[in-house]
Amino acid sequence: MSSKGILVYLLSASSIAIFSVFLVSDHHNDELLSSAQTERVWPKLELSWKILAATVIGFIGSALGTVGGVGAGGIFVPMLNLIVGFDSKSAAALSKCMIMAASMSSVWYNLRVEHPTRDVPIIDYDLALIFQPMLMLGITIGVSLSVVFPYWLISLLIIVLFLGTSSRSFFKASLMWKEETILKNSVFRRQKPLSQCNEDDVTIDSPLLPRGEKSGGEIFWANIRWKGIFVLMLAWFSFLFLQIFNSHTTLCSPLYWVLNVIQVPVAVSVYAWESVRLFEKSKERRMEDSDEFVCEATIEWNLQQLLFCGLCGVIGGVVGGLLGSGGGFILGPLLLEIGVIPQVASATATFVMMFSSSLSVVEFYLLDRFPIPYALYLMGVSVLAGFWGQYLVRKLVVIMKRASVIVFTLSTVIFVSALIMGMVGLEASIEMMKRHEYMGFLSLCDS
Repeated sequence: MSSKGILVYLLSASSIAIFSVFLVSDHHNDELLSSAQTERVWPKLELSWKILAATVIGFIGSALGTVGGVGAGGIFVPMLNLIVGFDSKSAAALSKCMIMAASMSSVWYNLRVEHPTRDVPIIDYDLALIFQPMLMLGITIGVSLSVVFPYWLISLLIIVLFLGTSSRSFFKASLMWKEETILKNSVFRRQKPLSQCNEDDVTIDSPLLPRGEKSGGEIFWANIRWKGIFVLMLAWFSFLFLQIFNSHTTLCSPLYWVLNVIQVPVAVSVYAWESVRLFEKSKERRMEDSDEFVCEATIEWNLQQLLFCGLCGVIGGVVGGLLGSGGGFILGPLLLEIGVIPQVASATATFVMMFSSSLSVVEFYLLDRFPIPYALYLMGVSVLAGFWGQYLVRKLVVIMKRASVIVFTLSTVIFVSALIMGMVGLEASIEMMKRHEYMGFLSLCDS
Protein backbone atom coordinates (compact mmCIF):
# COMPACT_ATOMS: atom_id res chain seq x y z
CA MET A 1 0.00 0.00 0.00
CA SER A 2 1.44 3.39 -1.04
CA SER A 3 1.53 6.51 1.11
CA LYS A 4 -1.48 7.92 -0.78
CA GLY A 5 -3.31 4.62 -0.22
CA ILE A 6 -2.64 4.92 3.50
CA LEU A 7 -4.06 8.46 3.46
CA VAL A 8 -7.22 7.30 1.68
CA TYR A 9 -7.58 4.49 4.23
CA LEU A 10 -7.19 6.89 7.16
CA LEU A 11 -9.65 9.45 5.81
CA SER A 12 -12.32 6.94 4.79
CA ALA A 13 -12.13 4.92 8.03
CA SER A 14 -12.17 8.10 10.12
CA SER A 15 -15.21 9.42 8.24
CA ILE A 16 -17.12 6.19 8.85
CA ALA A 17 -16.21 6.31 12.55
CA ILE A 18 -17.37 9.93 12.88
CA PHE A 19 -20.69 9.31 11.11
CA SER A 20 -21.30 6.33 13.40
CA VAL A 21 -21.72 8.77 16.30
CA PHE A 22 -25.13 9.72 14.96
CA LEU A 23 -26.20 6.07 15.15
CA VAL A 24 -25.31 5.54 18.81
CA SER A 25 -25.97 8.96 20.33
CA ASP A 26 -29.06 9.62 22.35
CA HIS A 27 -31.13 12.76 22.31
CA HIS A 28 -29.43 15.67 23.96
CA ASN A 29 -29.96 15.43 27.68
CA ASP A 30 -28.34 17.74 30.20
CA GLU A 31 -28.09 15.02 32.84
CA LEU A 32 -26.44 12.59 30.42
CA LEU A 33 -24.22 15.32 29.08
CA SER A 34 -22.95 16.28 32.51
CA SER A 35 -22.13 12.66 33.26
CA ALA A 36 -19.93 12.56 30.15
CA GLN A 37 -17.76 15.36 31.53
CA THR A 38 -14.69 14.43 33.55
CA GLU A 39 -13.66 15.97 36.86
CA ARG A 40 -10.06 16.90 37.57
CA VAL A 41 -8.16 14.31 39.61
CA TRP A 42 -4.56 15.04 40.68
CA PRO A 43 -2.91 12.38 42.87
CA LYS A 44 -0.17 13.46 45.25
CA LEU A 45 3.44 12.93 44.27
CA GLU A 46 4.68 10.42 46.83
CA LEU A 47 6.77 7.26 46.81
CA SER A 48 4.58 4.27 45.95
CA TRP A 49 4.34 1.40 43.50
CA LYS A 50 2.36 3.68 41.19
CA ILE A 51 5.13 6.25 40.85
CA LEU A 52 7.69 3.48 40.40
CA ALA A 53 5.59 1.90 37.64
CA ALA A 54 5.13 5.31 36.00
CA THR A 55 8.89 5.85 36.16
CA VAL A 56 9.72 2.54 34.49
CA ILE A 57 7.00 2.77 31.83
CA GLY A 58 7.76 6.43 31.23
CA PHE A 59 11.47 5.76 30.80
CA ILE A 60 10.97 2.88 28.37
CA GLY A 61 8.23 4.69 26.46
CA SER A 62 10.24 7.90 26.14
CA ALA A 63 13.37 6.04 25.07
CA LEU A 64 11.64 3.99 22.36
CA GLY A 65 9.27 6.78 21.34
CA THR A 66 11.99 9.32 20.62
CA VAL A 67 14.07 6.77 18.72
CA GLY A 68 11.12 6.07 16.44
CA GLY A 69 10.19 9.75 16.32
CA VAL A 70 6.61 9.10 17.48
CA GLY A 71 6.57 10.33 21.09
CA ALA A 72 4.69 7.41 22.75
CA GLY A 73 1.69 9.48 23.83
CA GLY A 74 -0.48 6.41 23.27
CA ILE A 75 1.42 4.71 26.09
CA PHE A 76 1.74 7.67 28.45
CA VAL A 77 -1.92 8.69 28.55
CA PRO A 78 -3.32 5.27 29.63
CA MET A 79 -0.41 4.84 32.07
CA LEU A 80 -1.10 8.18 33.75
CA ASN A 81 -4.85 7.61 33.70
CA LEU A 82 -5.12 3.96 34.78
CA ILE A 83 -2.02 3.41 36.92
CA VAL A 84 -1.24 6.79 38.46
CA GLY A 85 -4.89 7.90 38.64
CA PHE A 86 -5.05 11.20 36.74
CA ASP A 87 -8.19 12.19 34.88
CA SER A 88 -7.99 11.88 31.08
CA LYS A 89 -7.43 15.58 30.36
CA SER A 90 -4.67 15.95 32.95
CA ALA A 91 -3.08 12.72 31.69
CA ALA A 92 -3.01 14.11 28.14
CA ALA A 93 -1.39 17.33 29.39
CA LEU A 94 1.28 15.46 31.37
CA SER A 95 1.89 13.25 28.35
CA LYS A 96 2.74 16.38 26.36
CA CYS A 97 5.21 17.41 29.07
CA MET A 98 6.95 14.04 28.85
CA ILE A 99 7.07 14.16 25.04
CA MET A 100 8.49 17.68 25.10
CA ALA A 101 11.22 16.75 27.56
CA ALA A 102 12.19 13.56 25.73
CA SER A 103 12.24 15.29 22.34
CA MET A 104 14.39 18.15 23.66
CA SER A 105 17.04 15.77 25.01
CA SER A 106 16.89 13.73 21.78
CA VAL A 107 17.37 16.84 19.65
CA TRP A 108 20.35 17.82 21.83
CA TYR A 109 21.83 14.37 21.23
CA ASN A 110 21.08 14.38 17.49
CA LEU A 111 22.79 17.72 17.01
CA ARG A 112 26.02 15.91 17.92
CA VAL A 113 25.45 13.11 15.42
CA GLU A 114 26.78 13.30 11.87
CA HIS A 115 24.62 12.51 8.86
CA PRO A 116 25.42 8.89 7.93
CA THR A 117 25.86 9.40 4.16
CA ARG A 118 25.99 13.10 3.20
CA ASP A 119 27.65 16.30 4.31
CA VAL A 120 24.37 17.88 5.42
CA PRO A 121 22.57 18.26 8.79
CA ILE A 122 20.97 15.12 10.17
CA ILE A 123 17.82 17.23 10.73
CA ASP A 124 16.09 18.10 7.47
CA TYR A 125 15.00 21.70 8.03
CA ASP A 126 13.15 21.87 4.71
CA LEU A 127 10.85 19.02 5.74
CA ALA A 128 10.48 20.53 9.21
CA LEU A 129 9.33 23.82 7.67
CA ILE A 130 6.80 22.00 5.48
CA PHE A 131 5.24 19.95 8.25
CA GLN A 132 5.66 22.01 11.43
CA PRO A 133 3.22 24.91 10.76
CA MET A 134 0.50 22.56 9.51
CA LEU A 135 1.13 20.27 12.46
CA MET A 136 0.59 23.13 14.93
CA LEU A 137 -2.59 24.13 13.10
CA GLY A 138 -3.81 20.54 13.29
CA ILE A 139 -3.06 20.37 17.02
CA THR A 140 -5.27 23.42 17.60
CA ILE A 141 -8.07 21.68 15.70
CA GLY A 142 -7.44 18.40 17.53
CA VAL A 143 -7.61 20.03 20.97
CA SER A 144 -11.02 21.48 20.09
CA LEU A 145 -12.22 18.15 18.70
CA SER A 146 -11.09 16.39 21.88
CA VAL A 147 -13.72 18.43 23.71
CA VAL A 148 -16.45 17.76 21.13
CA PHE A 149 -15.79 14.09 20.30
CA PRO A 150 -17.01 11.40 22.70
CA TYR A 151 -14.32 9.28 24.33
CA TRP A 152 -15.27 6.09 22.51
CA LEU A 153 -14.96 7.83 19.13
CA ILE A 154 -11.49 9.16 19.97
CA SER A 155 -10.44 5.64 20.95
CA LEU A 156 -11.85 4.21 17.72
CA LEU A 157 -10.09 6.82 15.59
CA ILE A 158 -6.79 6.17 17.36
CA ILE A 159 -7.09 2.42 16.71
CA VAL A 160 -7.86 2.98 13.03
CA LEU A 161 -4.98 5.41 12.56
CA PHE A 162 -2.41 3.48 14.56
CA LEU A 163 -3.13 0.07 13.05
CA GLY A 164 -2.78 1.54 9.58
CA THR A 165 0.49 3.36 10.24
CA SER A 166 2.03 0.57 12.35
CA SER A 167 1.30 -2.14 9.77
CA ARG A 168 2.73 0.00 6.99
CA SER A 169 5.82 0.81 9.07
CA PHE A 170 6.35 -2.86 9.89
CA PHE A 171 6.13 -3.75 6.21
CA LYS A 172 8.64 -0.99 5.42
CA ALA A 173 11.01 -2.24 8.14
CA SER A 174 10.78 -5.82 6.84
CA LEU A 175 11.73 -4.70 3.33
CA MET A 176 14.65 -2.71 4.71
CA TRP A 177 15.83 -5.72 6.73
CA LYS A 178 15.85 -7.89 3.61
CA GLU A 179 17.72 -5.25 1.60
CA GLU A 180 20.29 -4.86 4.37
CA THR A 181 20.77 -8.63 4.52
CA ILE A 182 21.38 -8.76 0.77
CA LEU A 183 23.81 -5.85 1.03
CA LYS A 184 25.73 -7.41 3.89
CA ASN A 185 25.98 -10.76 2.09
CA SER A 186 27.15 -9.19 -1.16
CA VAL A 187 29.82 -7.14 0.60
CA PHE A 188 30.94 -10.17 2.61
CA ARG A 189 31.42 -12.22 -0.57
CA ARG A 190 33.61 -9.48 -2.04
CA GLN A 191 35.89 -9.54 0.99
CA LYS A 192 38.78 -11.90 1.58
CA PRO A 193 38.04 -15.43 2.81
CA LEU A 194 36.72 -15.31 6.37
CA SER A 195 39.79 -17.10 7.75
CA GLN A 196 41.99 -14.27 6.44
CA CYS A 197 39.79 -11.43 7.66
CA ASN A 198 39.89 -9.51 10.87
CA GLU A 199 36.63 -8.24 12.28
CA ASP A 200 37.60 -4.68 11.38
CA ASP A 201 38.18 -5.64 7.76
CA VAL A 202 34.52 -6.30 7.00
CA THR A 203 32.81 -2.97 6.24
CA ILE A 204 29.62 -1.94 4.54
CA ASP A 205 29.20 1.18 2.44
CA SER A 206 25.64 1.97 3.46
CA PRO A 207 23.75 4.59 5.47
CA LEU A 208 24.53 2.84 8.74
CA LEU A 209 27.91 4.01 9.94
CA PRO A 210 28.93 7.59 10.78
CA ARG A 211 32.08 8.70 8.99
CA GLY A 212 33.72 10.15 12.09
CA GLU A 213 35.59 12.83 10.11
CA LYS A 214 34.62 15.80 12.31
CA SER A 215 34.92 16.71 15.96
CA GLY A 216 31.86 16.97 18.20
CA GLY A 217 31.81 20.76 18.00
CA GLU A 218 32.13 20.78 14.22
CA ILE A 219 29.26 18.30 13.88
CA PHE A 220 27.09 20.36 16.23
CA TRP A 221 27.50 23.59 14.29
CA ALA A 222 27.18 21.78 10.96
CA ASN A 223 23.77 20.52 12.09
CA ILE A 224 22.52 24.04 12.85
CA ARG A 225 20.65 26.04 10.21
CA TRP A 226 19.83 29.40 11.75
CA LYS A 227 17.46 30.54 9.00
CA GLY A 228 15.27 27.46 9.35
CA ILE A 229 15.29 27.69 13.15
CA PHE A 230 14.39 31.40 13.00
CA VAL A 231 11.37 30.76 10.75
CA LEU A 232 10.21 27.87 12.95
CA MET A 233 10.59 29.98 16.09
CA LEU A 234 8.68 32.82 14.44
CA ALA A 235 5.78 30.47 13.69
CA TRP A 236 6.00 28.99 17.20
CA PHE A 237 5.83 32.39 18.92
CA SER A 238 2.98 33.50 16.64
CA PHE A 239 0.93 30.48 17.67
CA LEU A 240 1.95 30.96 21.30
CA PHE A 241 0.82 34.59 21.44
CA LEU A 242 -2.49 33.69 19.80
CA GLN A 243 -3.01 30.87 22.31
CA ILE A 244 -2.18 33.14 25.26
CA PHE A 245 -4.62 35.81 24.12
CA ASN A 246 -7.23 33.17 23.36
CA SER A 247 -6.95 31.69 26.86
CA HIS A 248 -8.13 35.02 28.30
CA THR A 249 -11.17 35.36 26.06
CA THR A 250 -14.69 34.10 26.61
CA LEU A 251 -15.27 30.68 25.07
CA CYS A 252 -17.04 30.92 21.69
CA SER A 253 -17.07 34.72 21.77
CA PRO A 254 -16.39 36.61 18.50
CA LEU A 255 -12.83 37.37 19.63
CA TYR A 256 -12.31 33.68 20.46
CA TRP A 257 -13.17 32.64 16.91
CA VAL A 258 -11.13 35.46 15.36
CA LEU A 259 -8.01 34.38 17.26
CA ASN A 260 -8.57 30.79 16.17
CA VAL A 261 -9.10 31.68 12.53
CA ILE A 262 -5.95 33.87 12.46
CA GLN A 263 -3.90 30.73 13.09
CA VAL A 264 -4.81 29.47 9.61
CA PRO A 265 -3.02 32.23 7.62
CA VAL A 266 -0.06 32.07 10.04
CA ALA A 267 0.41 28.35 9.38
CA VAL A 268 -0.36 28.53 5.67
CA SER A 269 2.05 31.45 5.09
CA VAL A 270 5.05 29.54 6.48
CA TYR A 271 3.97 26.37 4.66
CA ALA A 272 3.46 28.27 1.39
CA TRP A 273 6.83 30.03 1.68
CA GLU A 274 8.67 26.73 2.09
CA SER A 275 6.53 25.05 -0.58
CA VAL A 276 7.51 27.69 -3.14
CA ARG A 277 11.19 27.21 -2.26
CA LEU A 278 11.01 23.43 -2.65
CA PHE A 279 8.99 23.68 -5.88
CA GLU A 280 11.46 26.11 -7.47
CA LYS A 281 14.49 24.10 -6.38
CA SER A 282 12.96 20.89 -7.68
CA LYS A 283 12.11 22.57 -10.97
CA GLU A 284 15.70 23.81 -11.34
CA ARG A 285 17.06 20.30 -10.72
CA ARG A 286 14.75 18.87 -13.38
CA MET A 287 15.83 21.51 -15.90
CA GLU A 288 19.47 20.72 -15.16
CA ASP A 289 18.76 17.00 -15.61
CA SER A 290 20.18 16.38 -12.15
CA ASP A 291 19.48 13.15 -10.25
CA GLU A 292 20.07 14.84 -6.90
CA PHE A 293 17.00 15.43 -4.77
CA VAL A 294 16.22 18.79 -3.19
CA CYS A 295 16.11 17.44 0.37
CA GLU A 296 16.16 14.08 2.13
CA ALA A 297 12.82 13.05 0.61
CA THR A 298 13.26 11.10 -2.62
CA ILE A 299 10.25 12.66 -4.33
CA GLU A 300 9.69 15.42 -6.87
CA TRP A 301 8.17 18.44 -5.19
CA ASN A 302 5.21 19.16 -7.45
CA LEU A 303 1.89 20.70 -6.44
CA GLN A 304 0.32 17.32 -5.70
CA GLN A 305 3.13 16.22 -3.36
CA LEU A 306 3.16 19.56 -1.56
CA LEU A 307 -0.59 19.48 -0.92
CA PHE A 308 -0.34 15.86 0.17
CA CYS A 309 2.36 16.65 2.75
CA GLY A 310 0.43 19.67 4.01
CA LEU A 311 -2.70 17.57 4.50
CA CYS A 312 -0.73 14.87 6.31
CA GLY A 313 0.74 17.54 8.58
CA VAL A 314 -2.74 18.71 9.56
CA ILE A 315 -3.91 15.12 10.16
CA GLY A 316 -0.85 14.43 12.30
CA GLY A 317 -1.59 17.52 14.36
CA VAL A 318 -5.25 16.59 14.81
CA VAL A 319 -4.19 13.16 16.07
CA GLY A 320 -1.71 14.82 18.42
CA GLY A 321 -4.38 17.16 19.76
CA LEU A 322 -6.87 14.32 20.28
CA LEU A 323 -4.42 11.97 21.93
CA GLY A 324 -2.05 14.27 23.76
CA SER A 325 0.95 13.28 21.62
CA GLY A 326 3.26 15.34 19.46
CA GLY A 327 1.88 14.24 16.10
CA GLY A 328 4.78 11.86 15.43
CA PHE A 329 2.48 8.86 14.97
CA ILE A 330 1.69 10.21 11.50
CA LEU A 331 4.84 12.22 10.75
CA GLY A 332 7.35 9.45 11.53
CA PRO A 333 5.87 6.85 9.14
CA LEU A 334 5.21 9.54 6.53
CA LEU A 335 8.86 10.62 6.40
CA LEU A 336 9.86 7.02 5.76
CA GLU A 337 7.23 6.74 3.01
CA ILE A 338 8.64 9.70 1.08
CA GLY A 339 12.12 8.19 1.11
CA VAL A 340 13.84 9.70 4.15
CA ILE A 341 16.38 7.31 5.70
CA PRO A 342 15.54 6.16 9.28
CA GLN A 343 18.24 8.16 11.08
CA VAL A 344 17.16 11.42 9.46
CA ALA A 345 13.45 10.59 9.76
CA SER A 346 13.85 9.99 13.50
CA ALA A 347 15.89 13.17 14.06
CA THR A 348 13.56 15.35 11.97
CA ALA A 349 10.33 13.98 13.49
CA THR A 350 11.71 14.46 17.00
CA PHE A 351 12.79 18.01 16.13
CA VAL A 352 9.29 18.83 14.87
CA MET A 353 7.70 17.23 17.94
CA MET A 354 9.82 19.44 20.20
CA PHE A 355 8.10 22.54 18.78
CA SER A 356 4.57 21.16 18.65
CA SER A 357 4.63 19.54 22.10
CA SER A 358 6.21 22.59 23.77
CA LEU A 359 3.47 24.80 22.34
CA SER A 360 0.85 22.48 23.85
CA VAL A 361 2.67 22.41 27.20
CA VAL A 362 2.59 26.21 27.42
CA GLU A 363 -1.10 26.21 26.52
CA PHE A 364 -1.90 23.51 29.12
CA TYR A 365 0.13 25.41 31.73
CA LEU A 366 -1.93 28.54 31.11
CA LEU A 367 -5.10 26.46 31.47
CA ASP A 368 -3.79 24.90 34.73
CA ARG A 369 -4.21 21.40 33.30
CA PHE A 370 -1.34 19.60 35.10
CA PRO A 371 0.36 19.66 38.54
CA ILE A 372 3.83 21.21 38.41
CA PRO A 373 5.61 18.73 40.78
CA TYR A 374 4.44 15.69 38.81
CA ALA A 375 5.28 17.39 35.53
CA LEU A 376 8.83 18.23 36.63
CA TYR A 377 9.46 14.69 37.89
CA LEU A 378 8.15 12.98 34.75
CA MET A 379 10.00 15.45 32.54
CA GLY A 380 13.24 14.59 34.35
CA VAL A 381 12.64 10.90 33.68
CA SER A 382 11.90 11.63 30.02
CA VAL A 383 15.02 13.77 29.55
CA LEU A 384 17.24 10.90 30.67
CA ALA A 385 15.25 8.38 28.65
CA GLY A 386 15.37 10.44 25.47
CA PHE A 387 19.16 10.78 25.61
CA TRP A 388 19.94 7.18 26.51
CA GLY A 389 17.35 5.82 24.11
CA GLN A 390 19.00 7.60 21.21
CA TYR A 391 22.47 6.56 22.37
CA LEU A 392 21.73 2.85 22.87
CA VAL A 393 19.65 2.31 19.73
CA ARG A 394 22.12 4.14 17.50
CA LYS A 395 24.90 2.01 18.98
CA LEU A 396 22.77 -1.03 18.19
CA VAL A 397 22.35 0.19 14.61
CA VAL A 398 26.12 0.47 14.23
CA ILE A 399 26.77 -2.93 15.77
CA MET A 400 24.11 -4.73 13.74
CA LYS A 401 24.69 -2.57 10.67
CA ARG A 402 20.92 -2.32 10.24
CA ALA A 403 19.08 1.03 10.21
CA SER A 404 15.82 -0.93 10.00
CA VAL A 405 16.07 -1.32 13.80
CA ILE A 406 14.80 2.26 14.07
CA VAL A 407 11.79 1.50 11.86
CA PHE A 408 10.97 -1.67 13.80
CA THR A 409 11.07 0.42 16.98
CA LEU A 410 8.70 2.97 15.46
CA SER A 411 6.28 0.27 14.34
CA THR A 412 6.35 -1.45 17.73
CA VAL A 413 5.59 1.75 19.68
CA ILE A 414 2.65 2.60 17.41
CA PHE A 415 1.23 -0.94 17.60
CA VAL A 416 1.54 -1.13 21.39
CA SER A 417 -0.15 2.27 21.63
CA ALA A 418 -3.02 1.04 19.44
CA LEU A 419 -3.36 -2.10 21.57
CA ILE A 420 -3.41 -0.22 24.87
CA MET A 421 -5.70 2.55 23.66
CA GLY A 422 -8.03 -0.03 22.10
CA MET A 423 -8.36 -2.03 25.32
CA VAL A 424 -8.83 1.07 27.45
CA GLY A 425 -11.31 2.60 25.01
CA LEU A 426 -13.34 -0.59 24.70
CA GLU A 427 -13.62 -1.00 28.46
CA ALA A 428 -14.59 2.65 28.96
CA SER A 429 -17.19 2.49 26.17
CA ILE A 430 -18.79 -0.63 27.65
CA GLU A 431 -19.05 1.09 31.03
CA MET A 432 -20.61 4.16 29.41
CA MET A 433 -23.24 2.00 27.70
CA LYS A 434 -24.01 0.18 30.95
CA ARG A 435 -24.59 3.48 32.72
CA HIS A 436 -26.59 4.78 29.71
CA GLU A 437 -24.34 7.81 29.39
CA TYR A 438 -24.56 10.28 26.55
CA MET A 439 -22.37 8.96 23.69
CA GLY A 440 -22.88 11.64 21.07
CA PHE A 441 -21.02 14.82 20.19
CA LEU A 442 -20.52 17.29 23.03
CA SER A 443 -20.79 21.04 22.80
CA LEU A 444 -17.56 23.02 22.56
CA CYS A 445 -19.16 26.16 23.93
CA ASP A 446 -20.71 24.40 26.94
CA SER A 447 -17.49 22.57 27.95
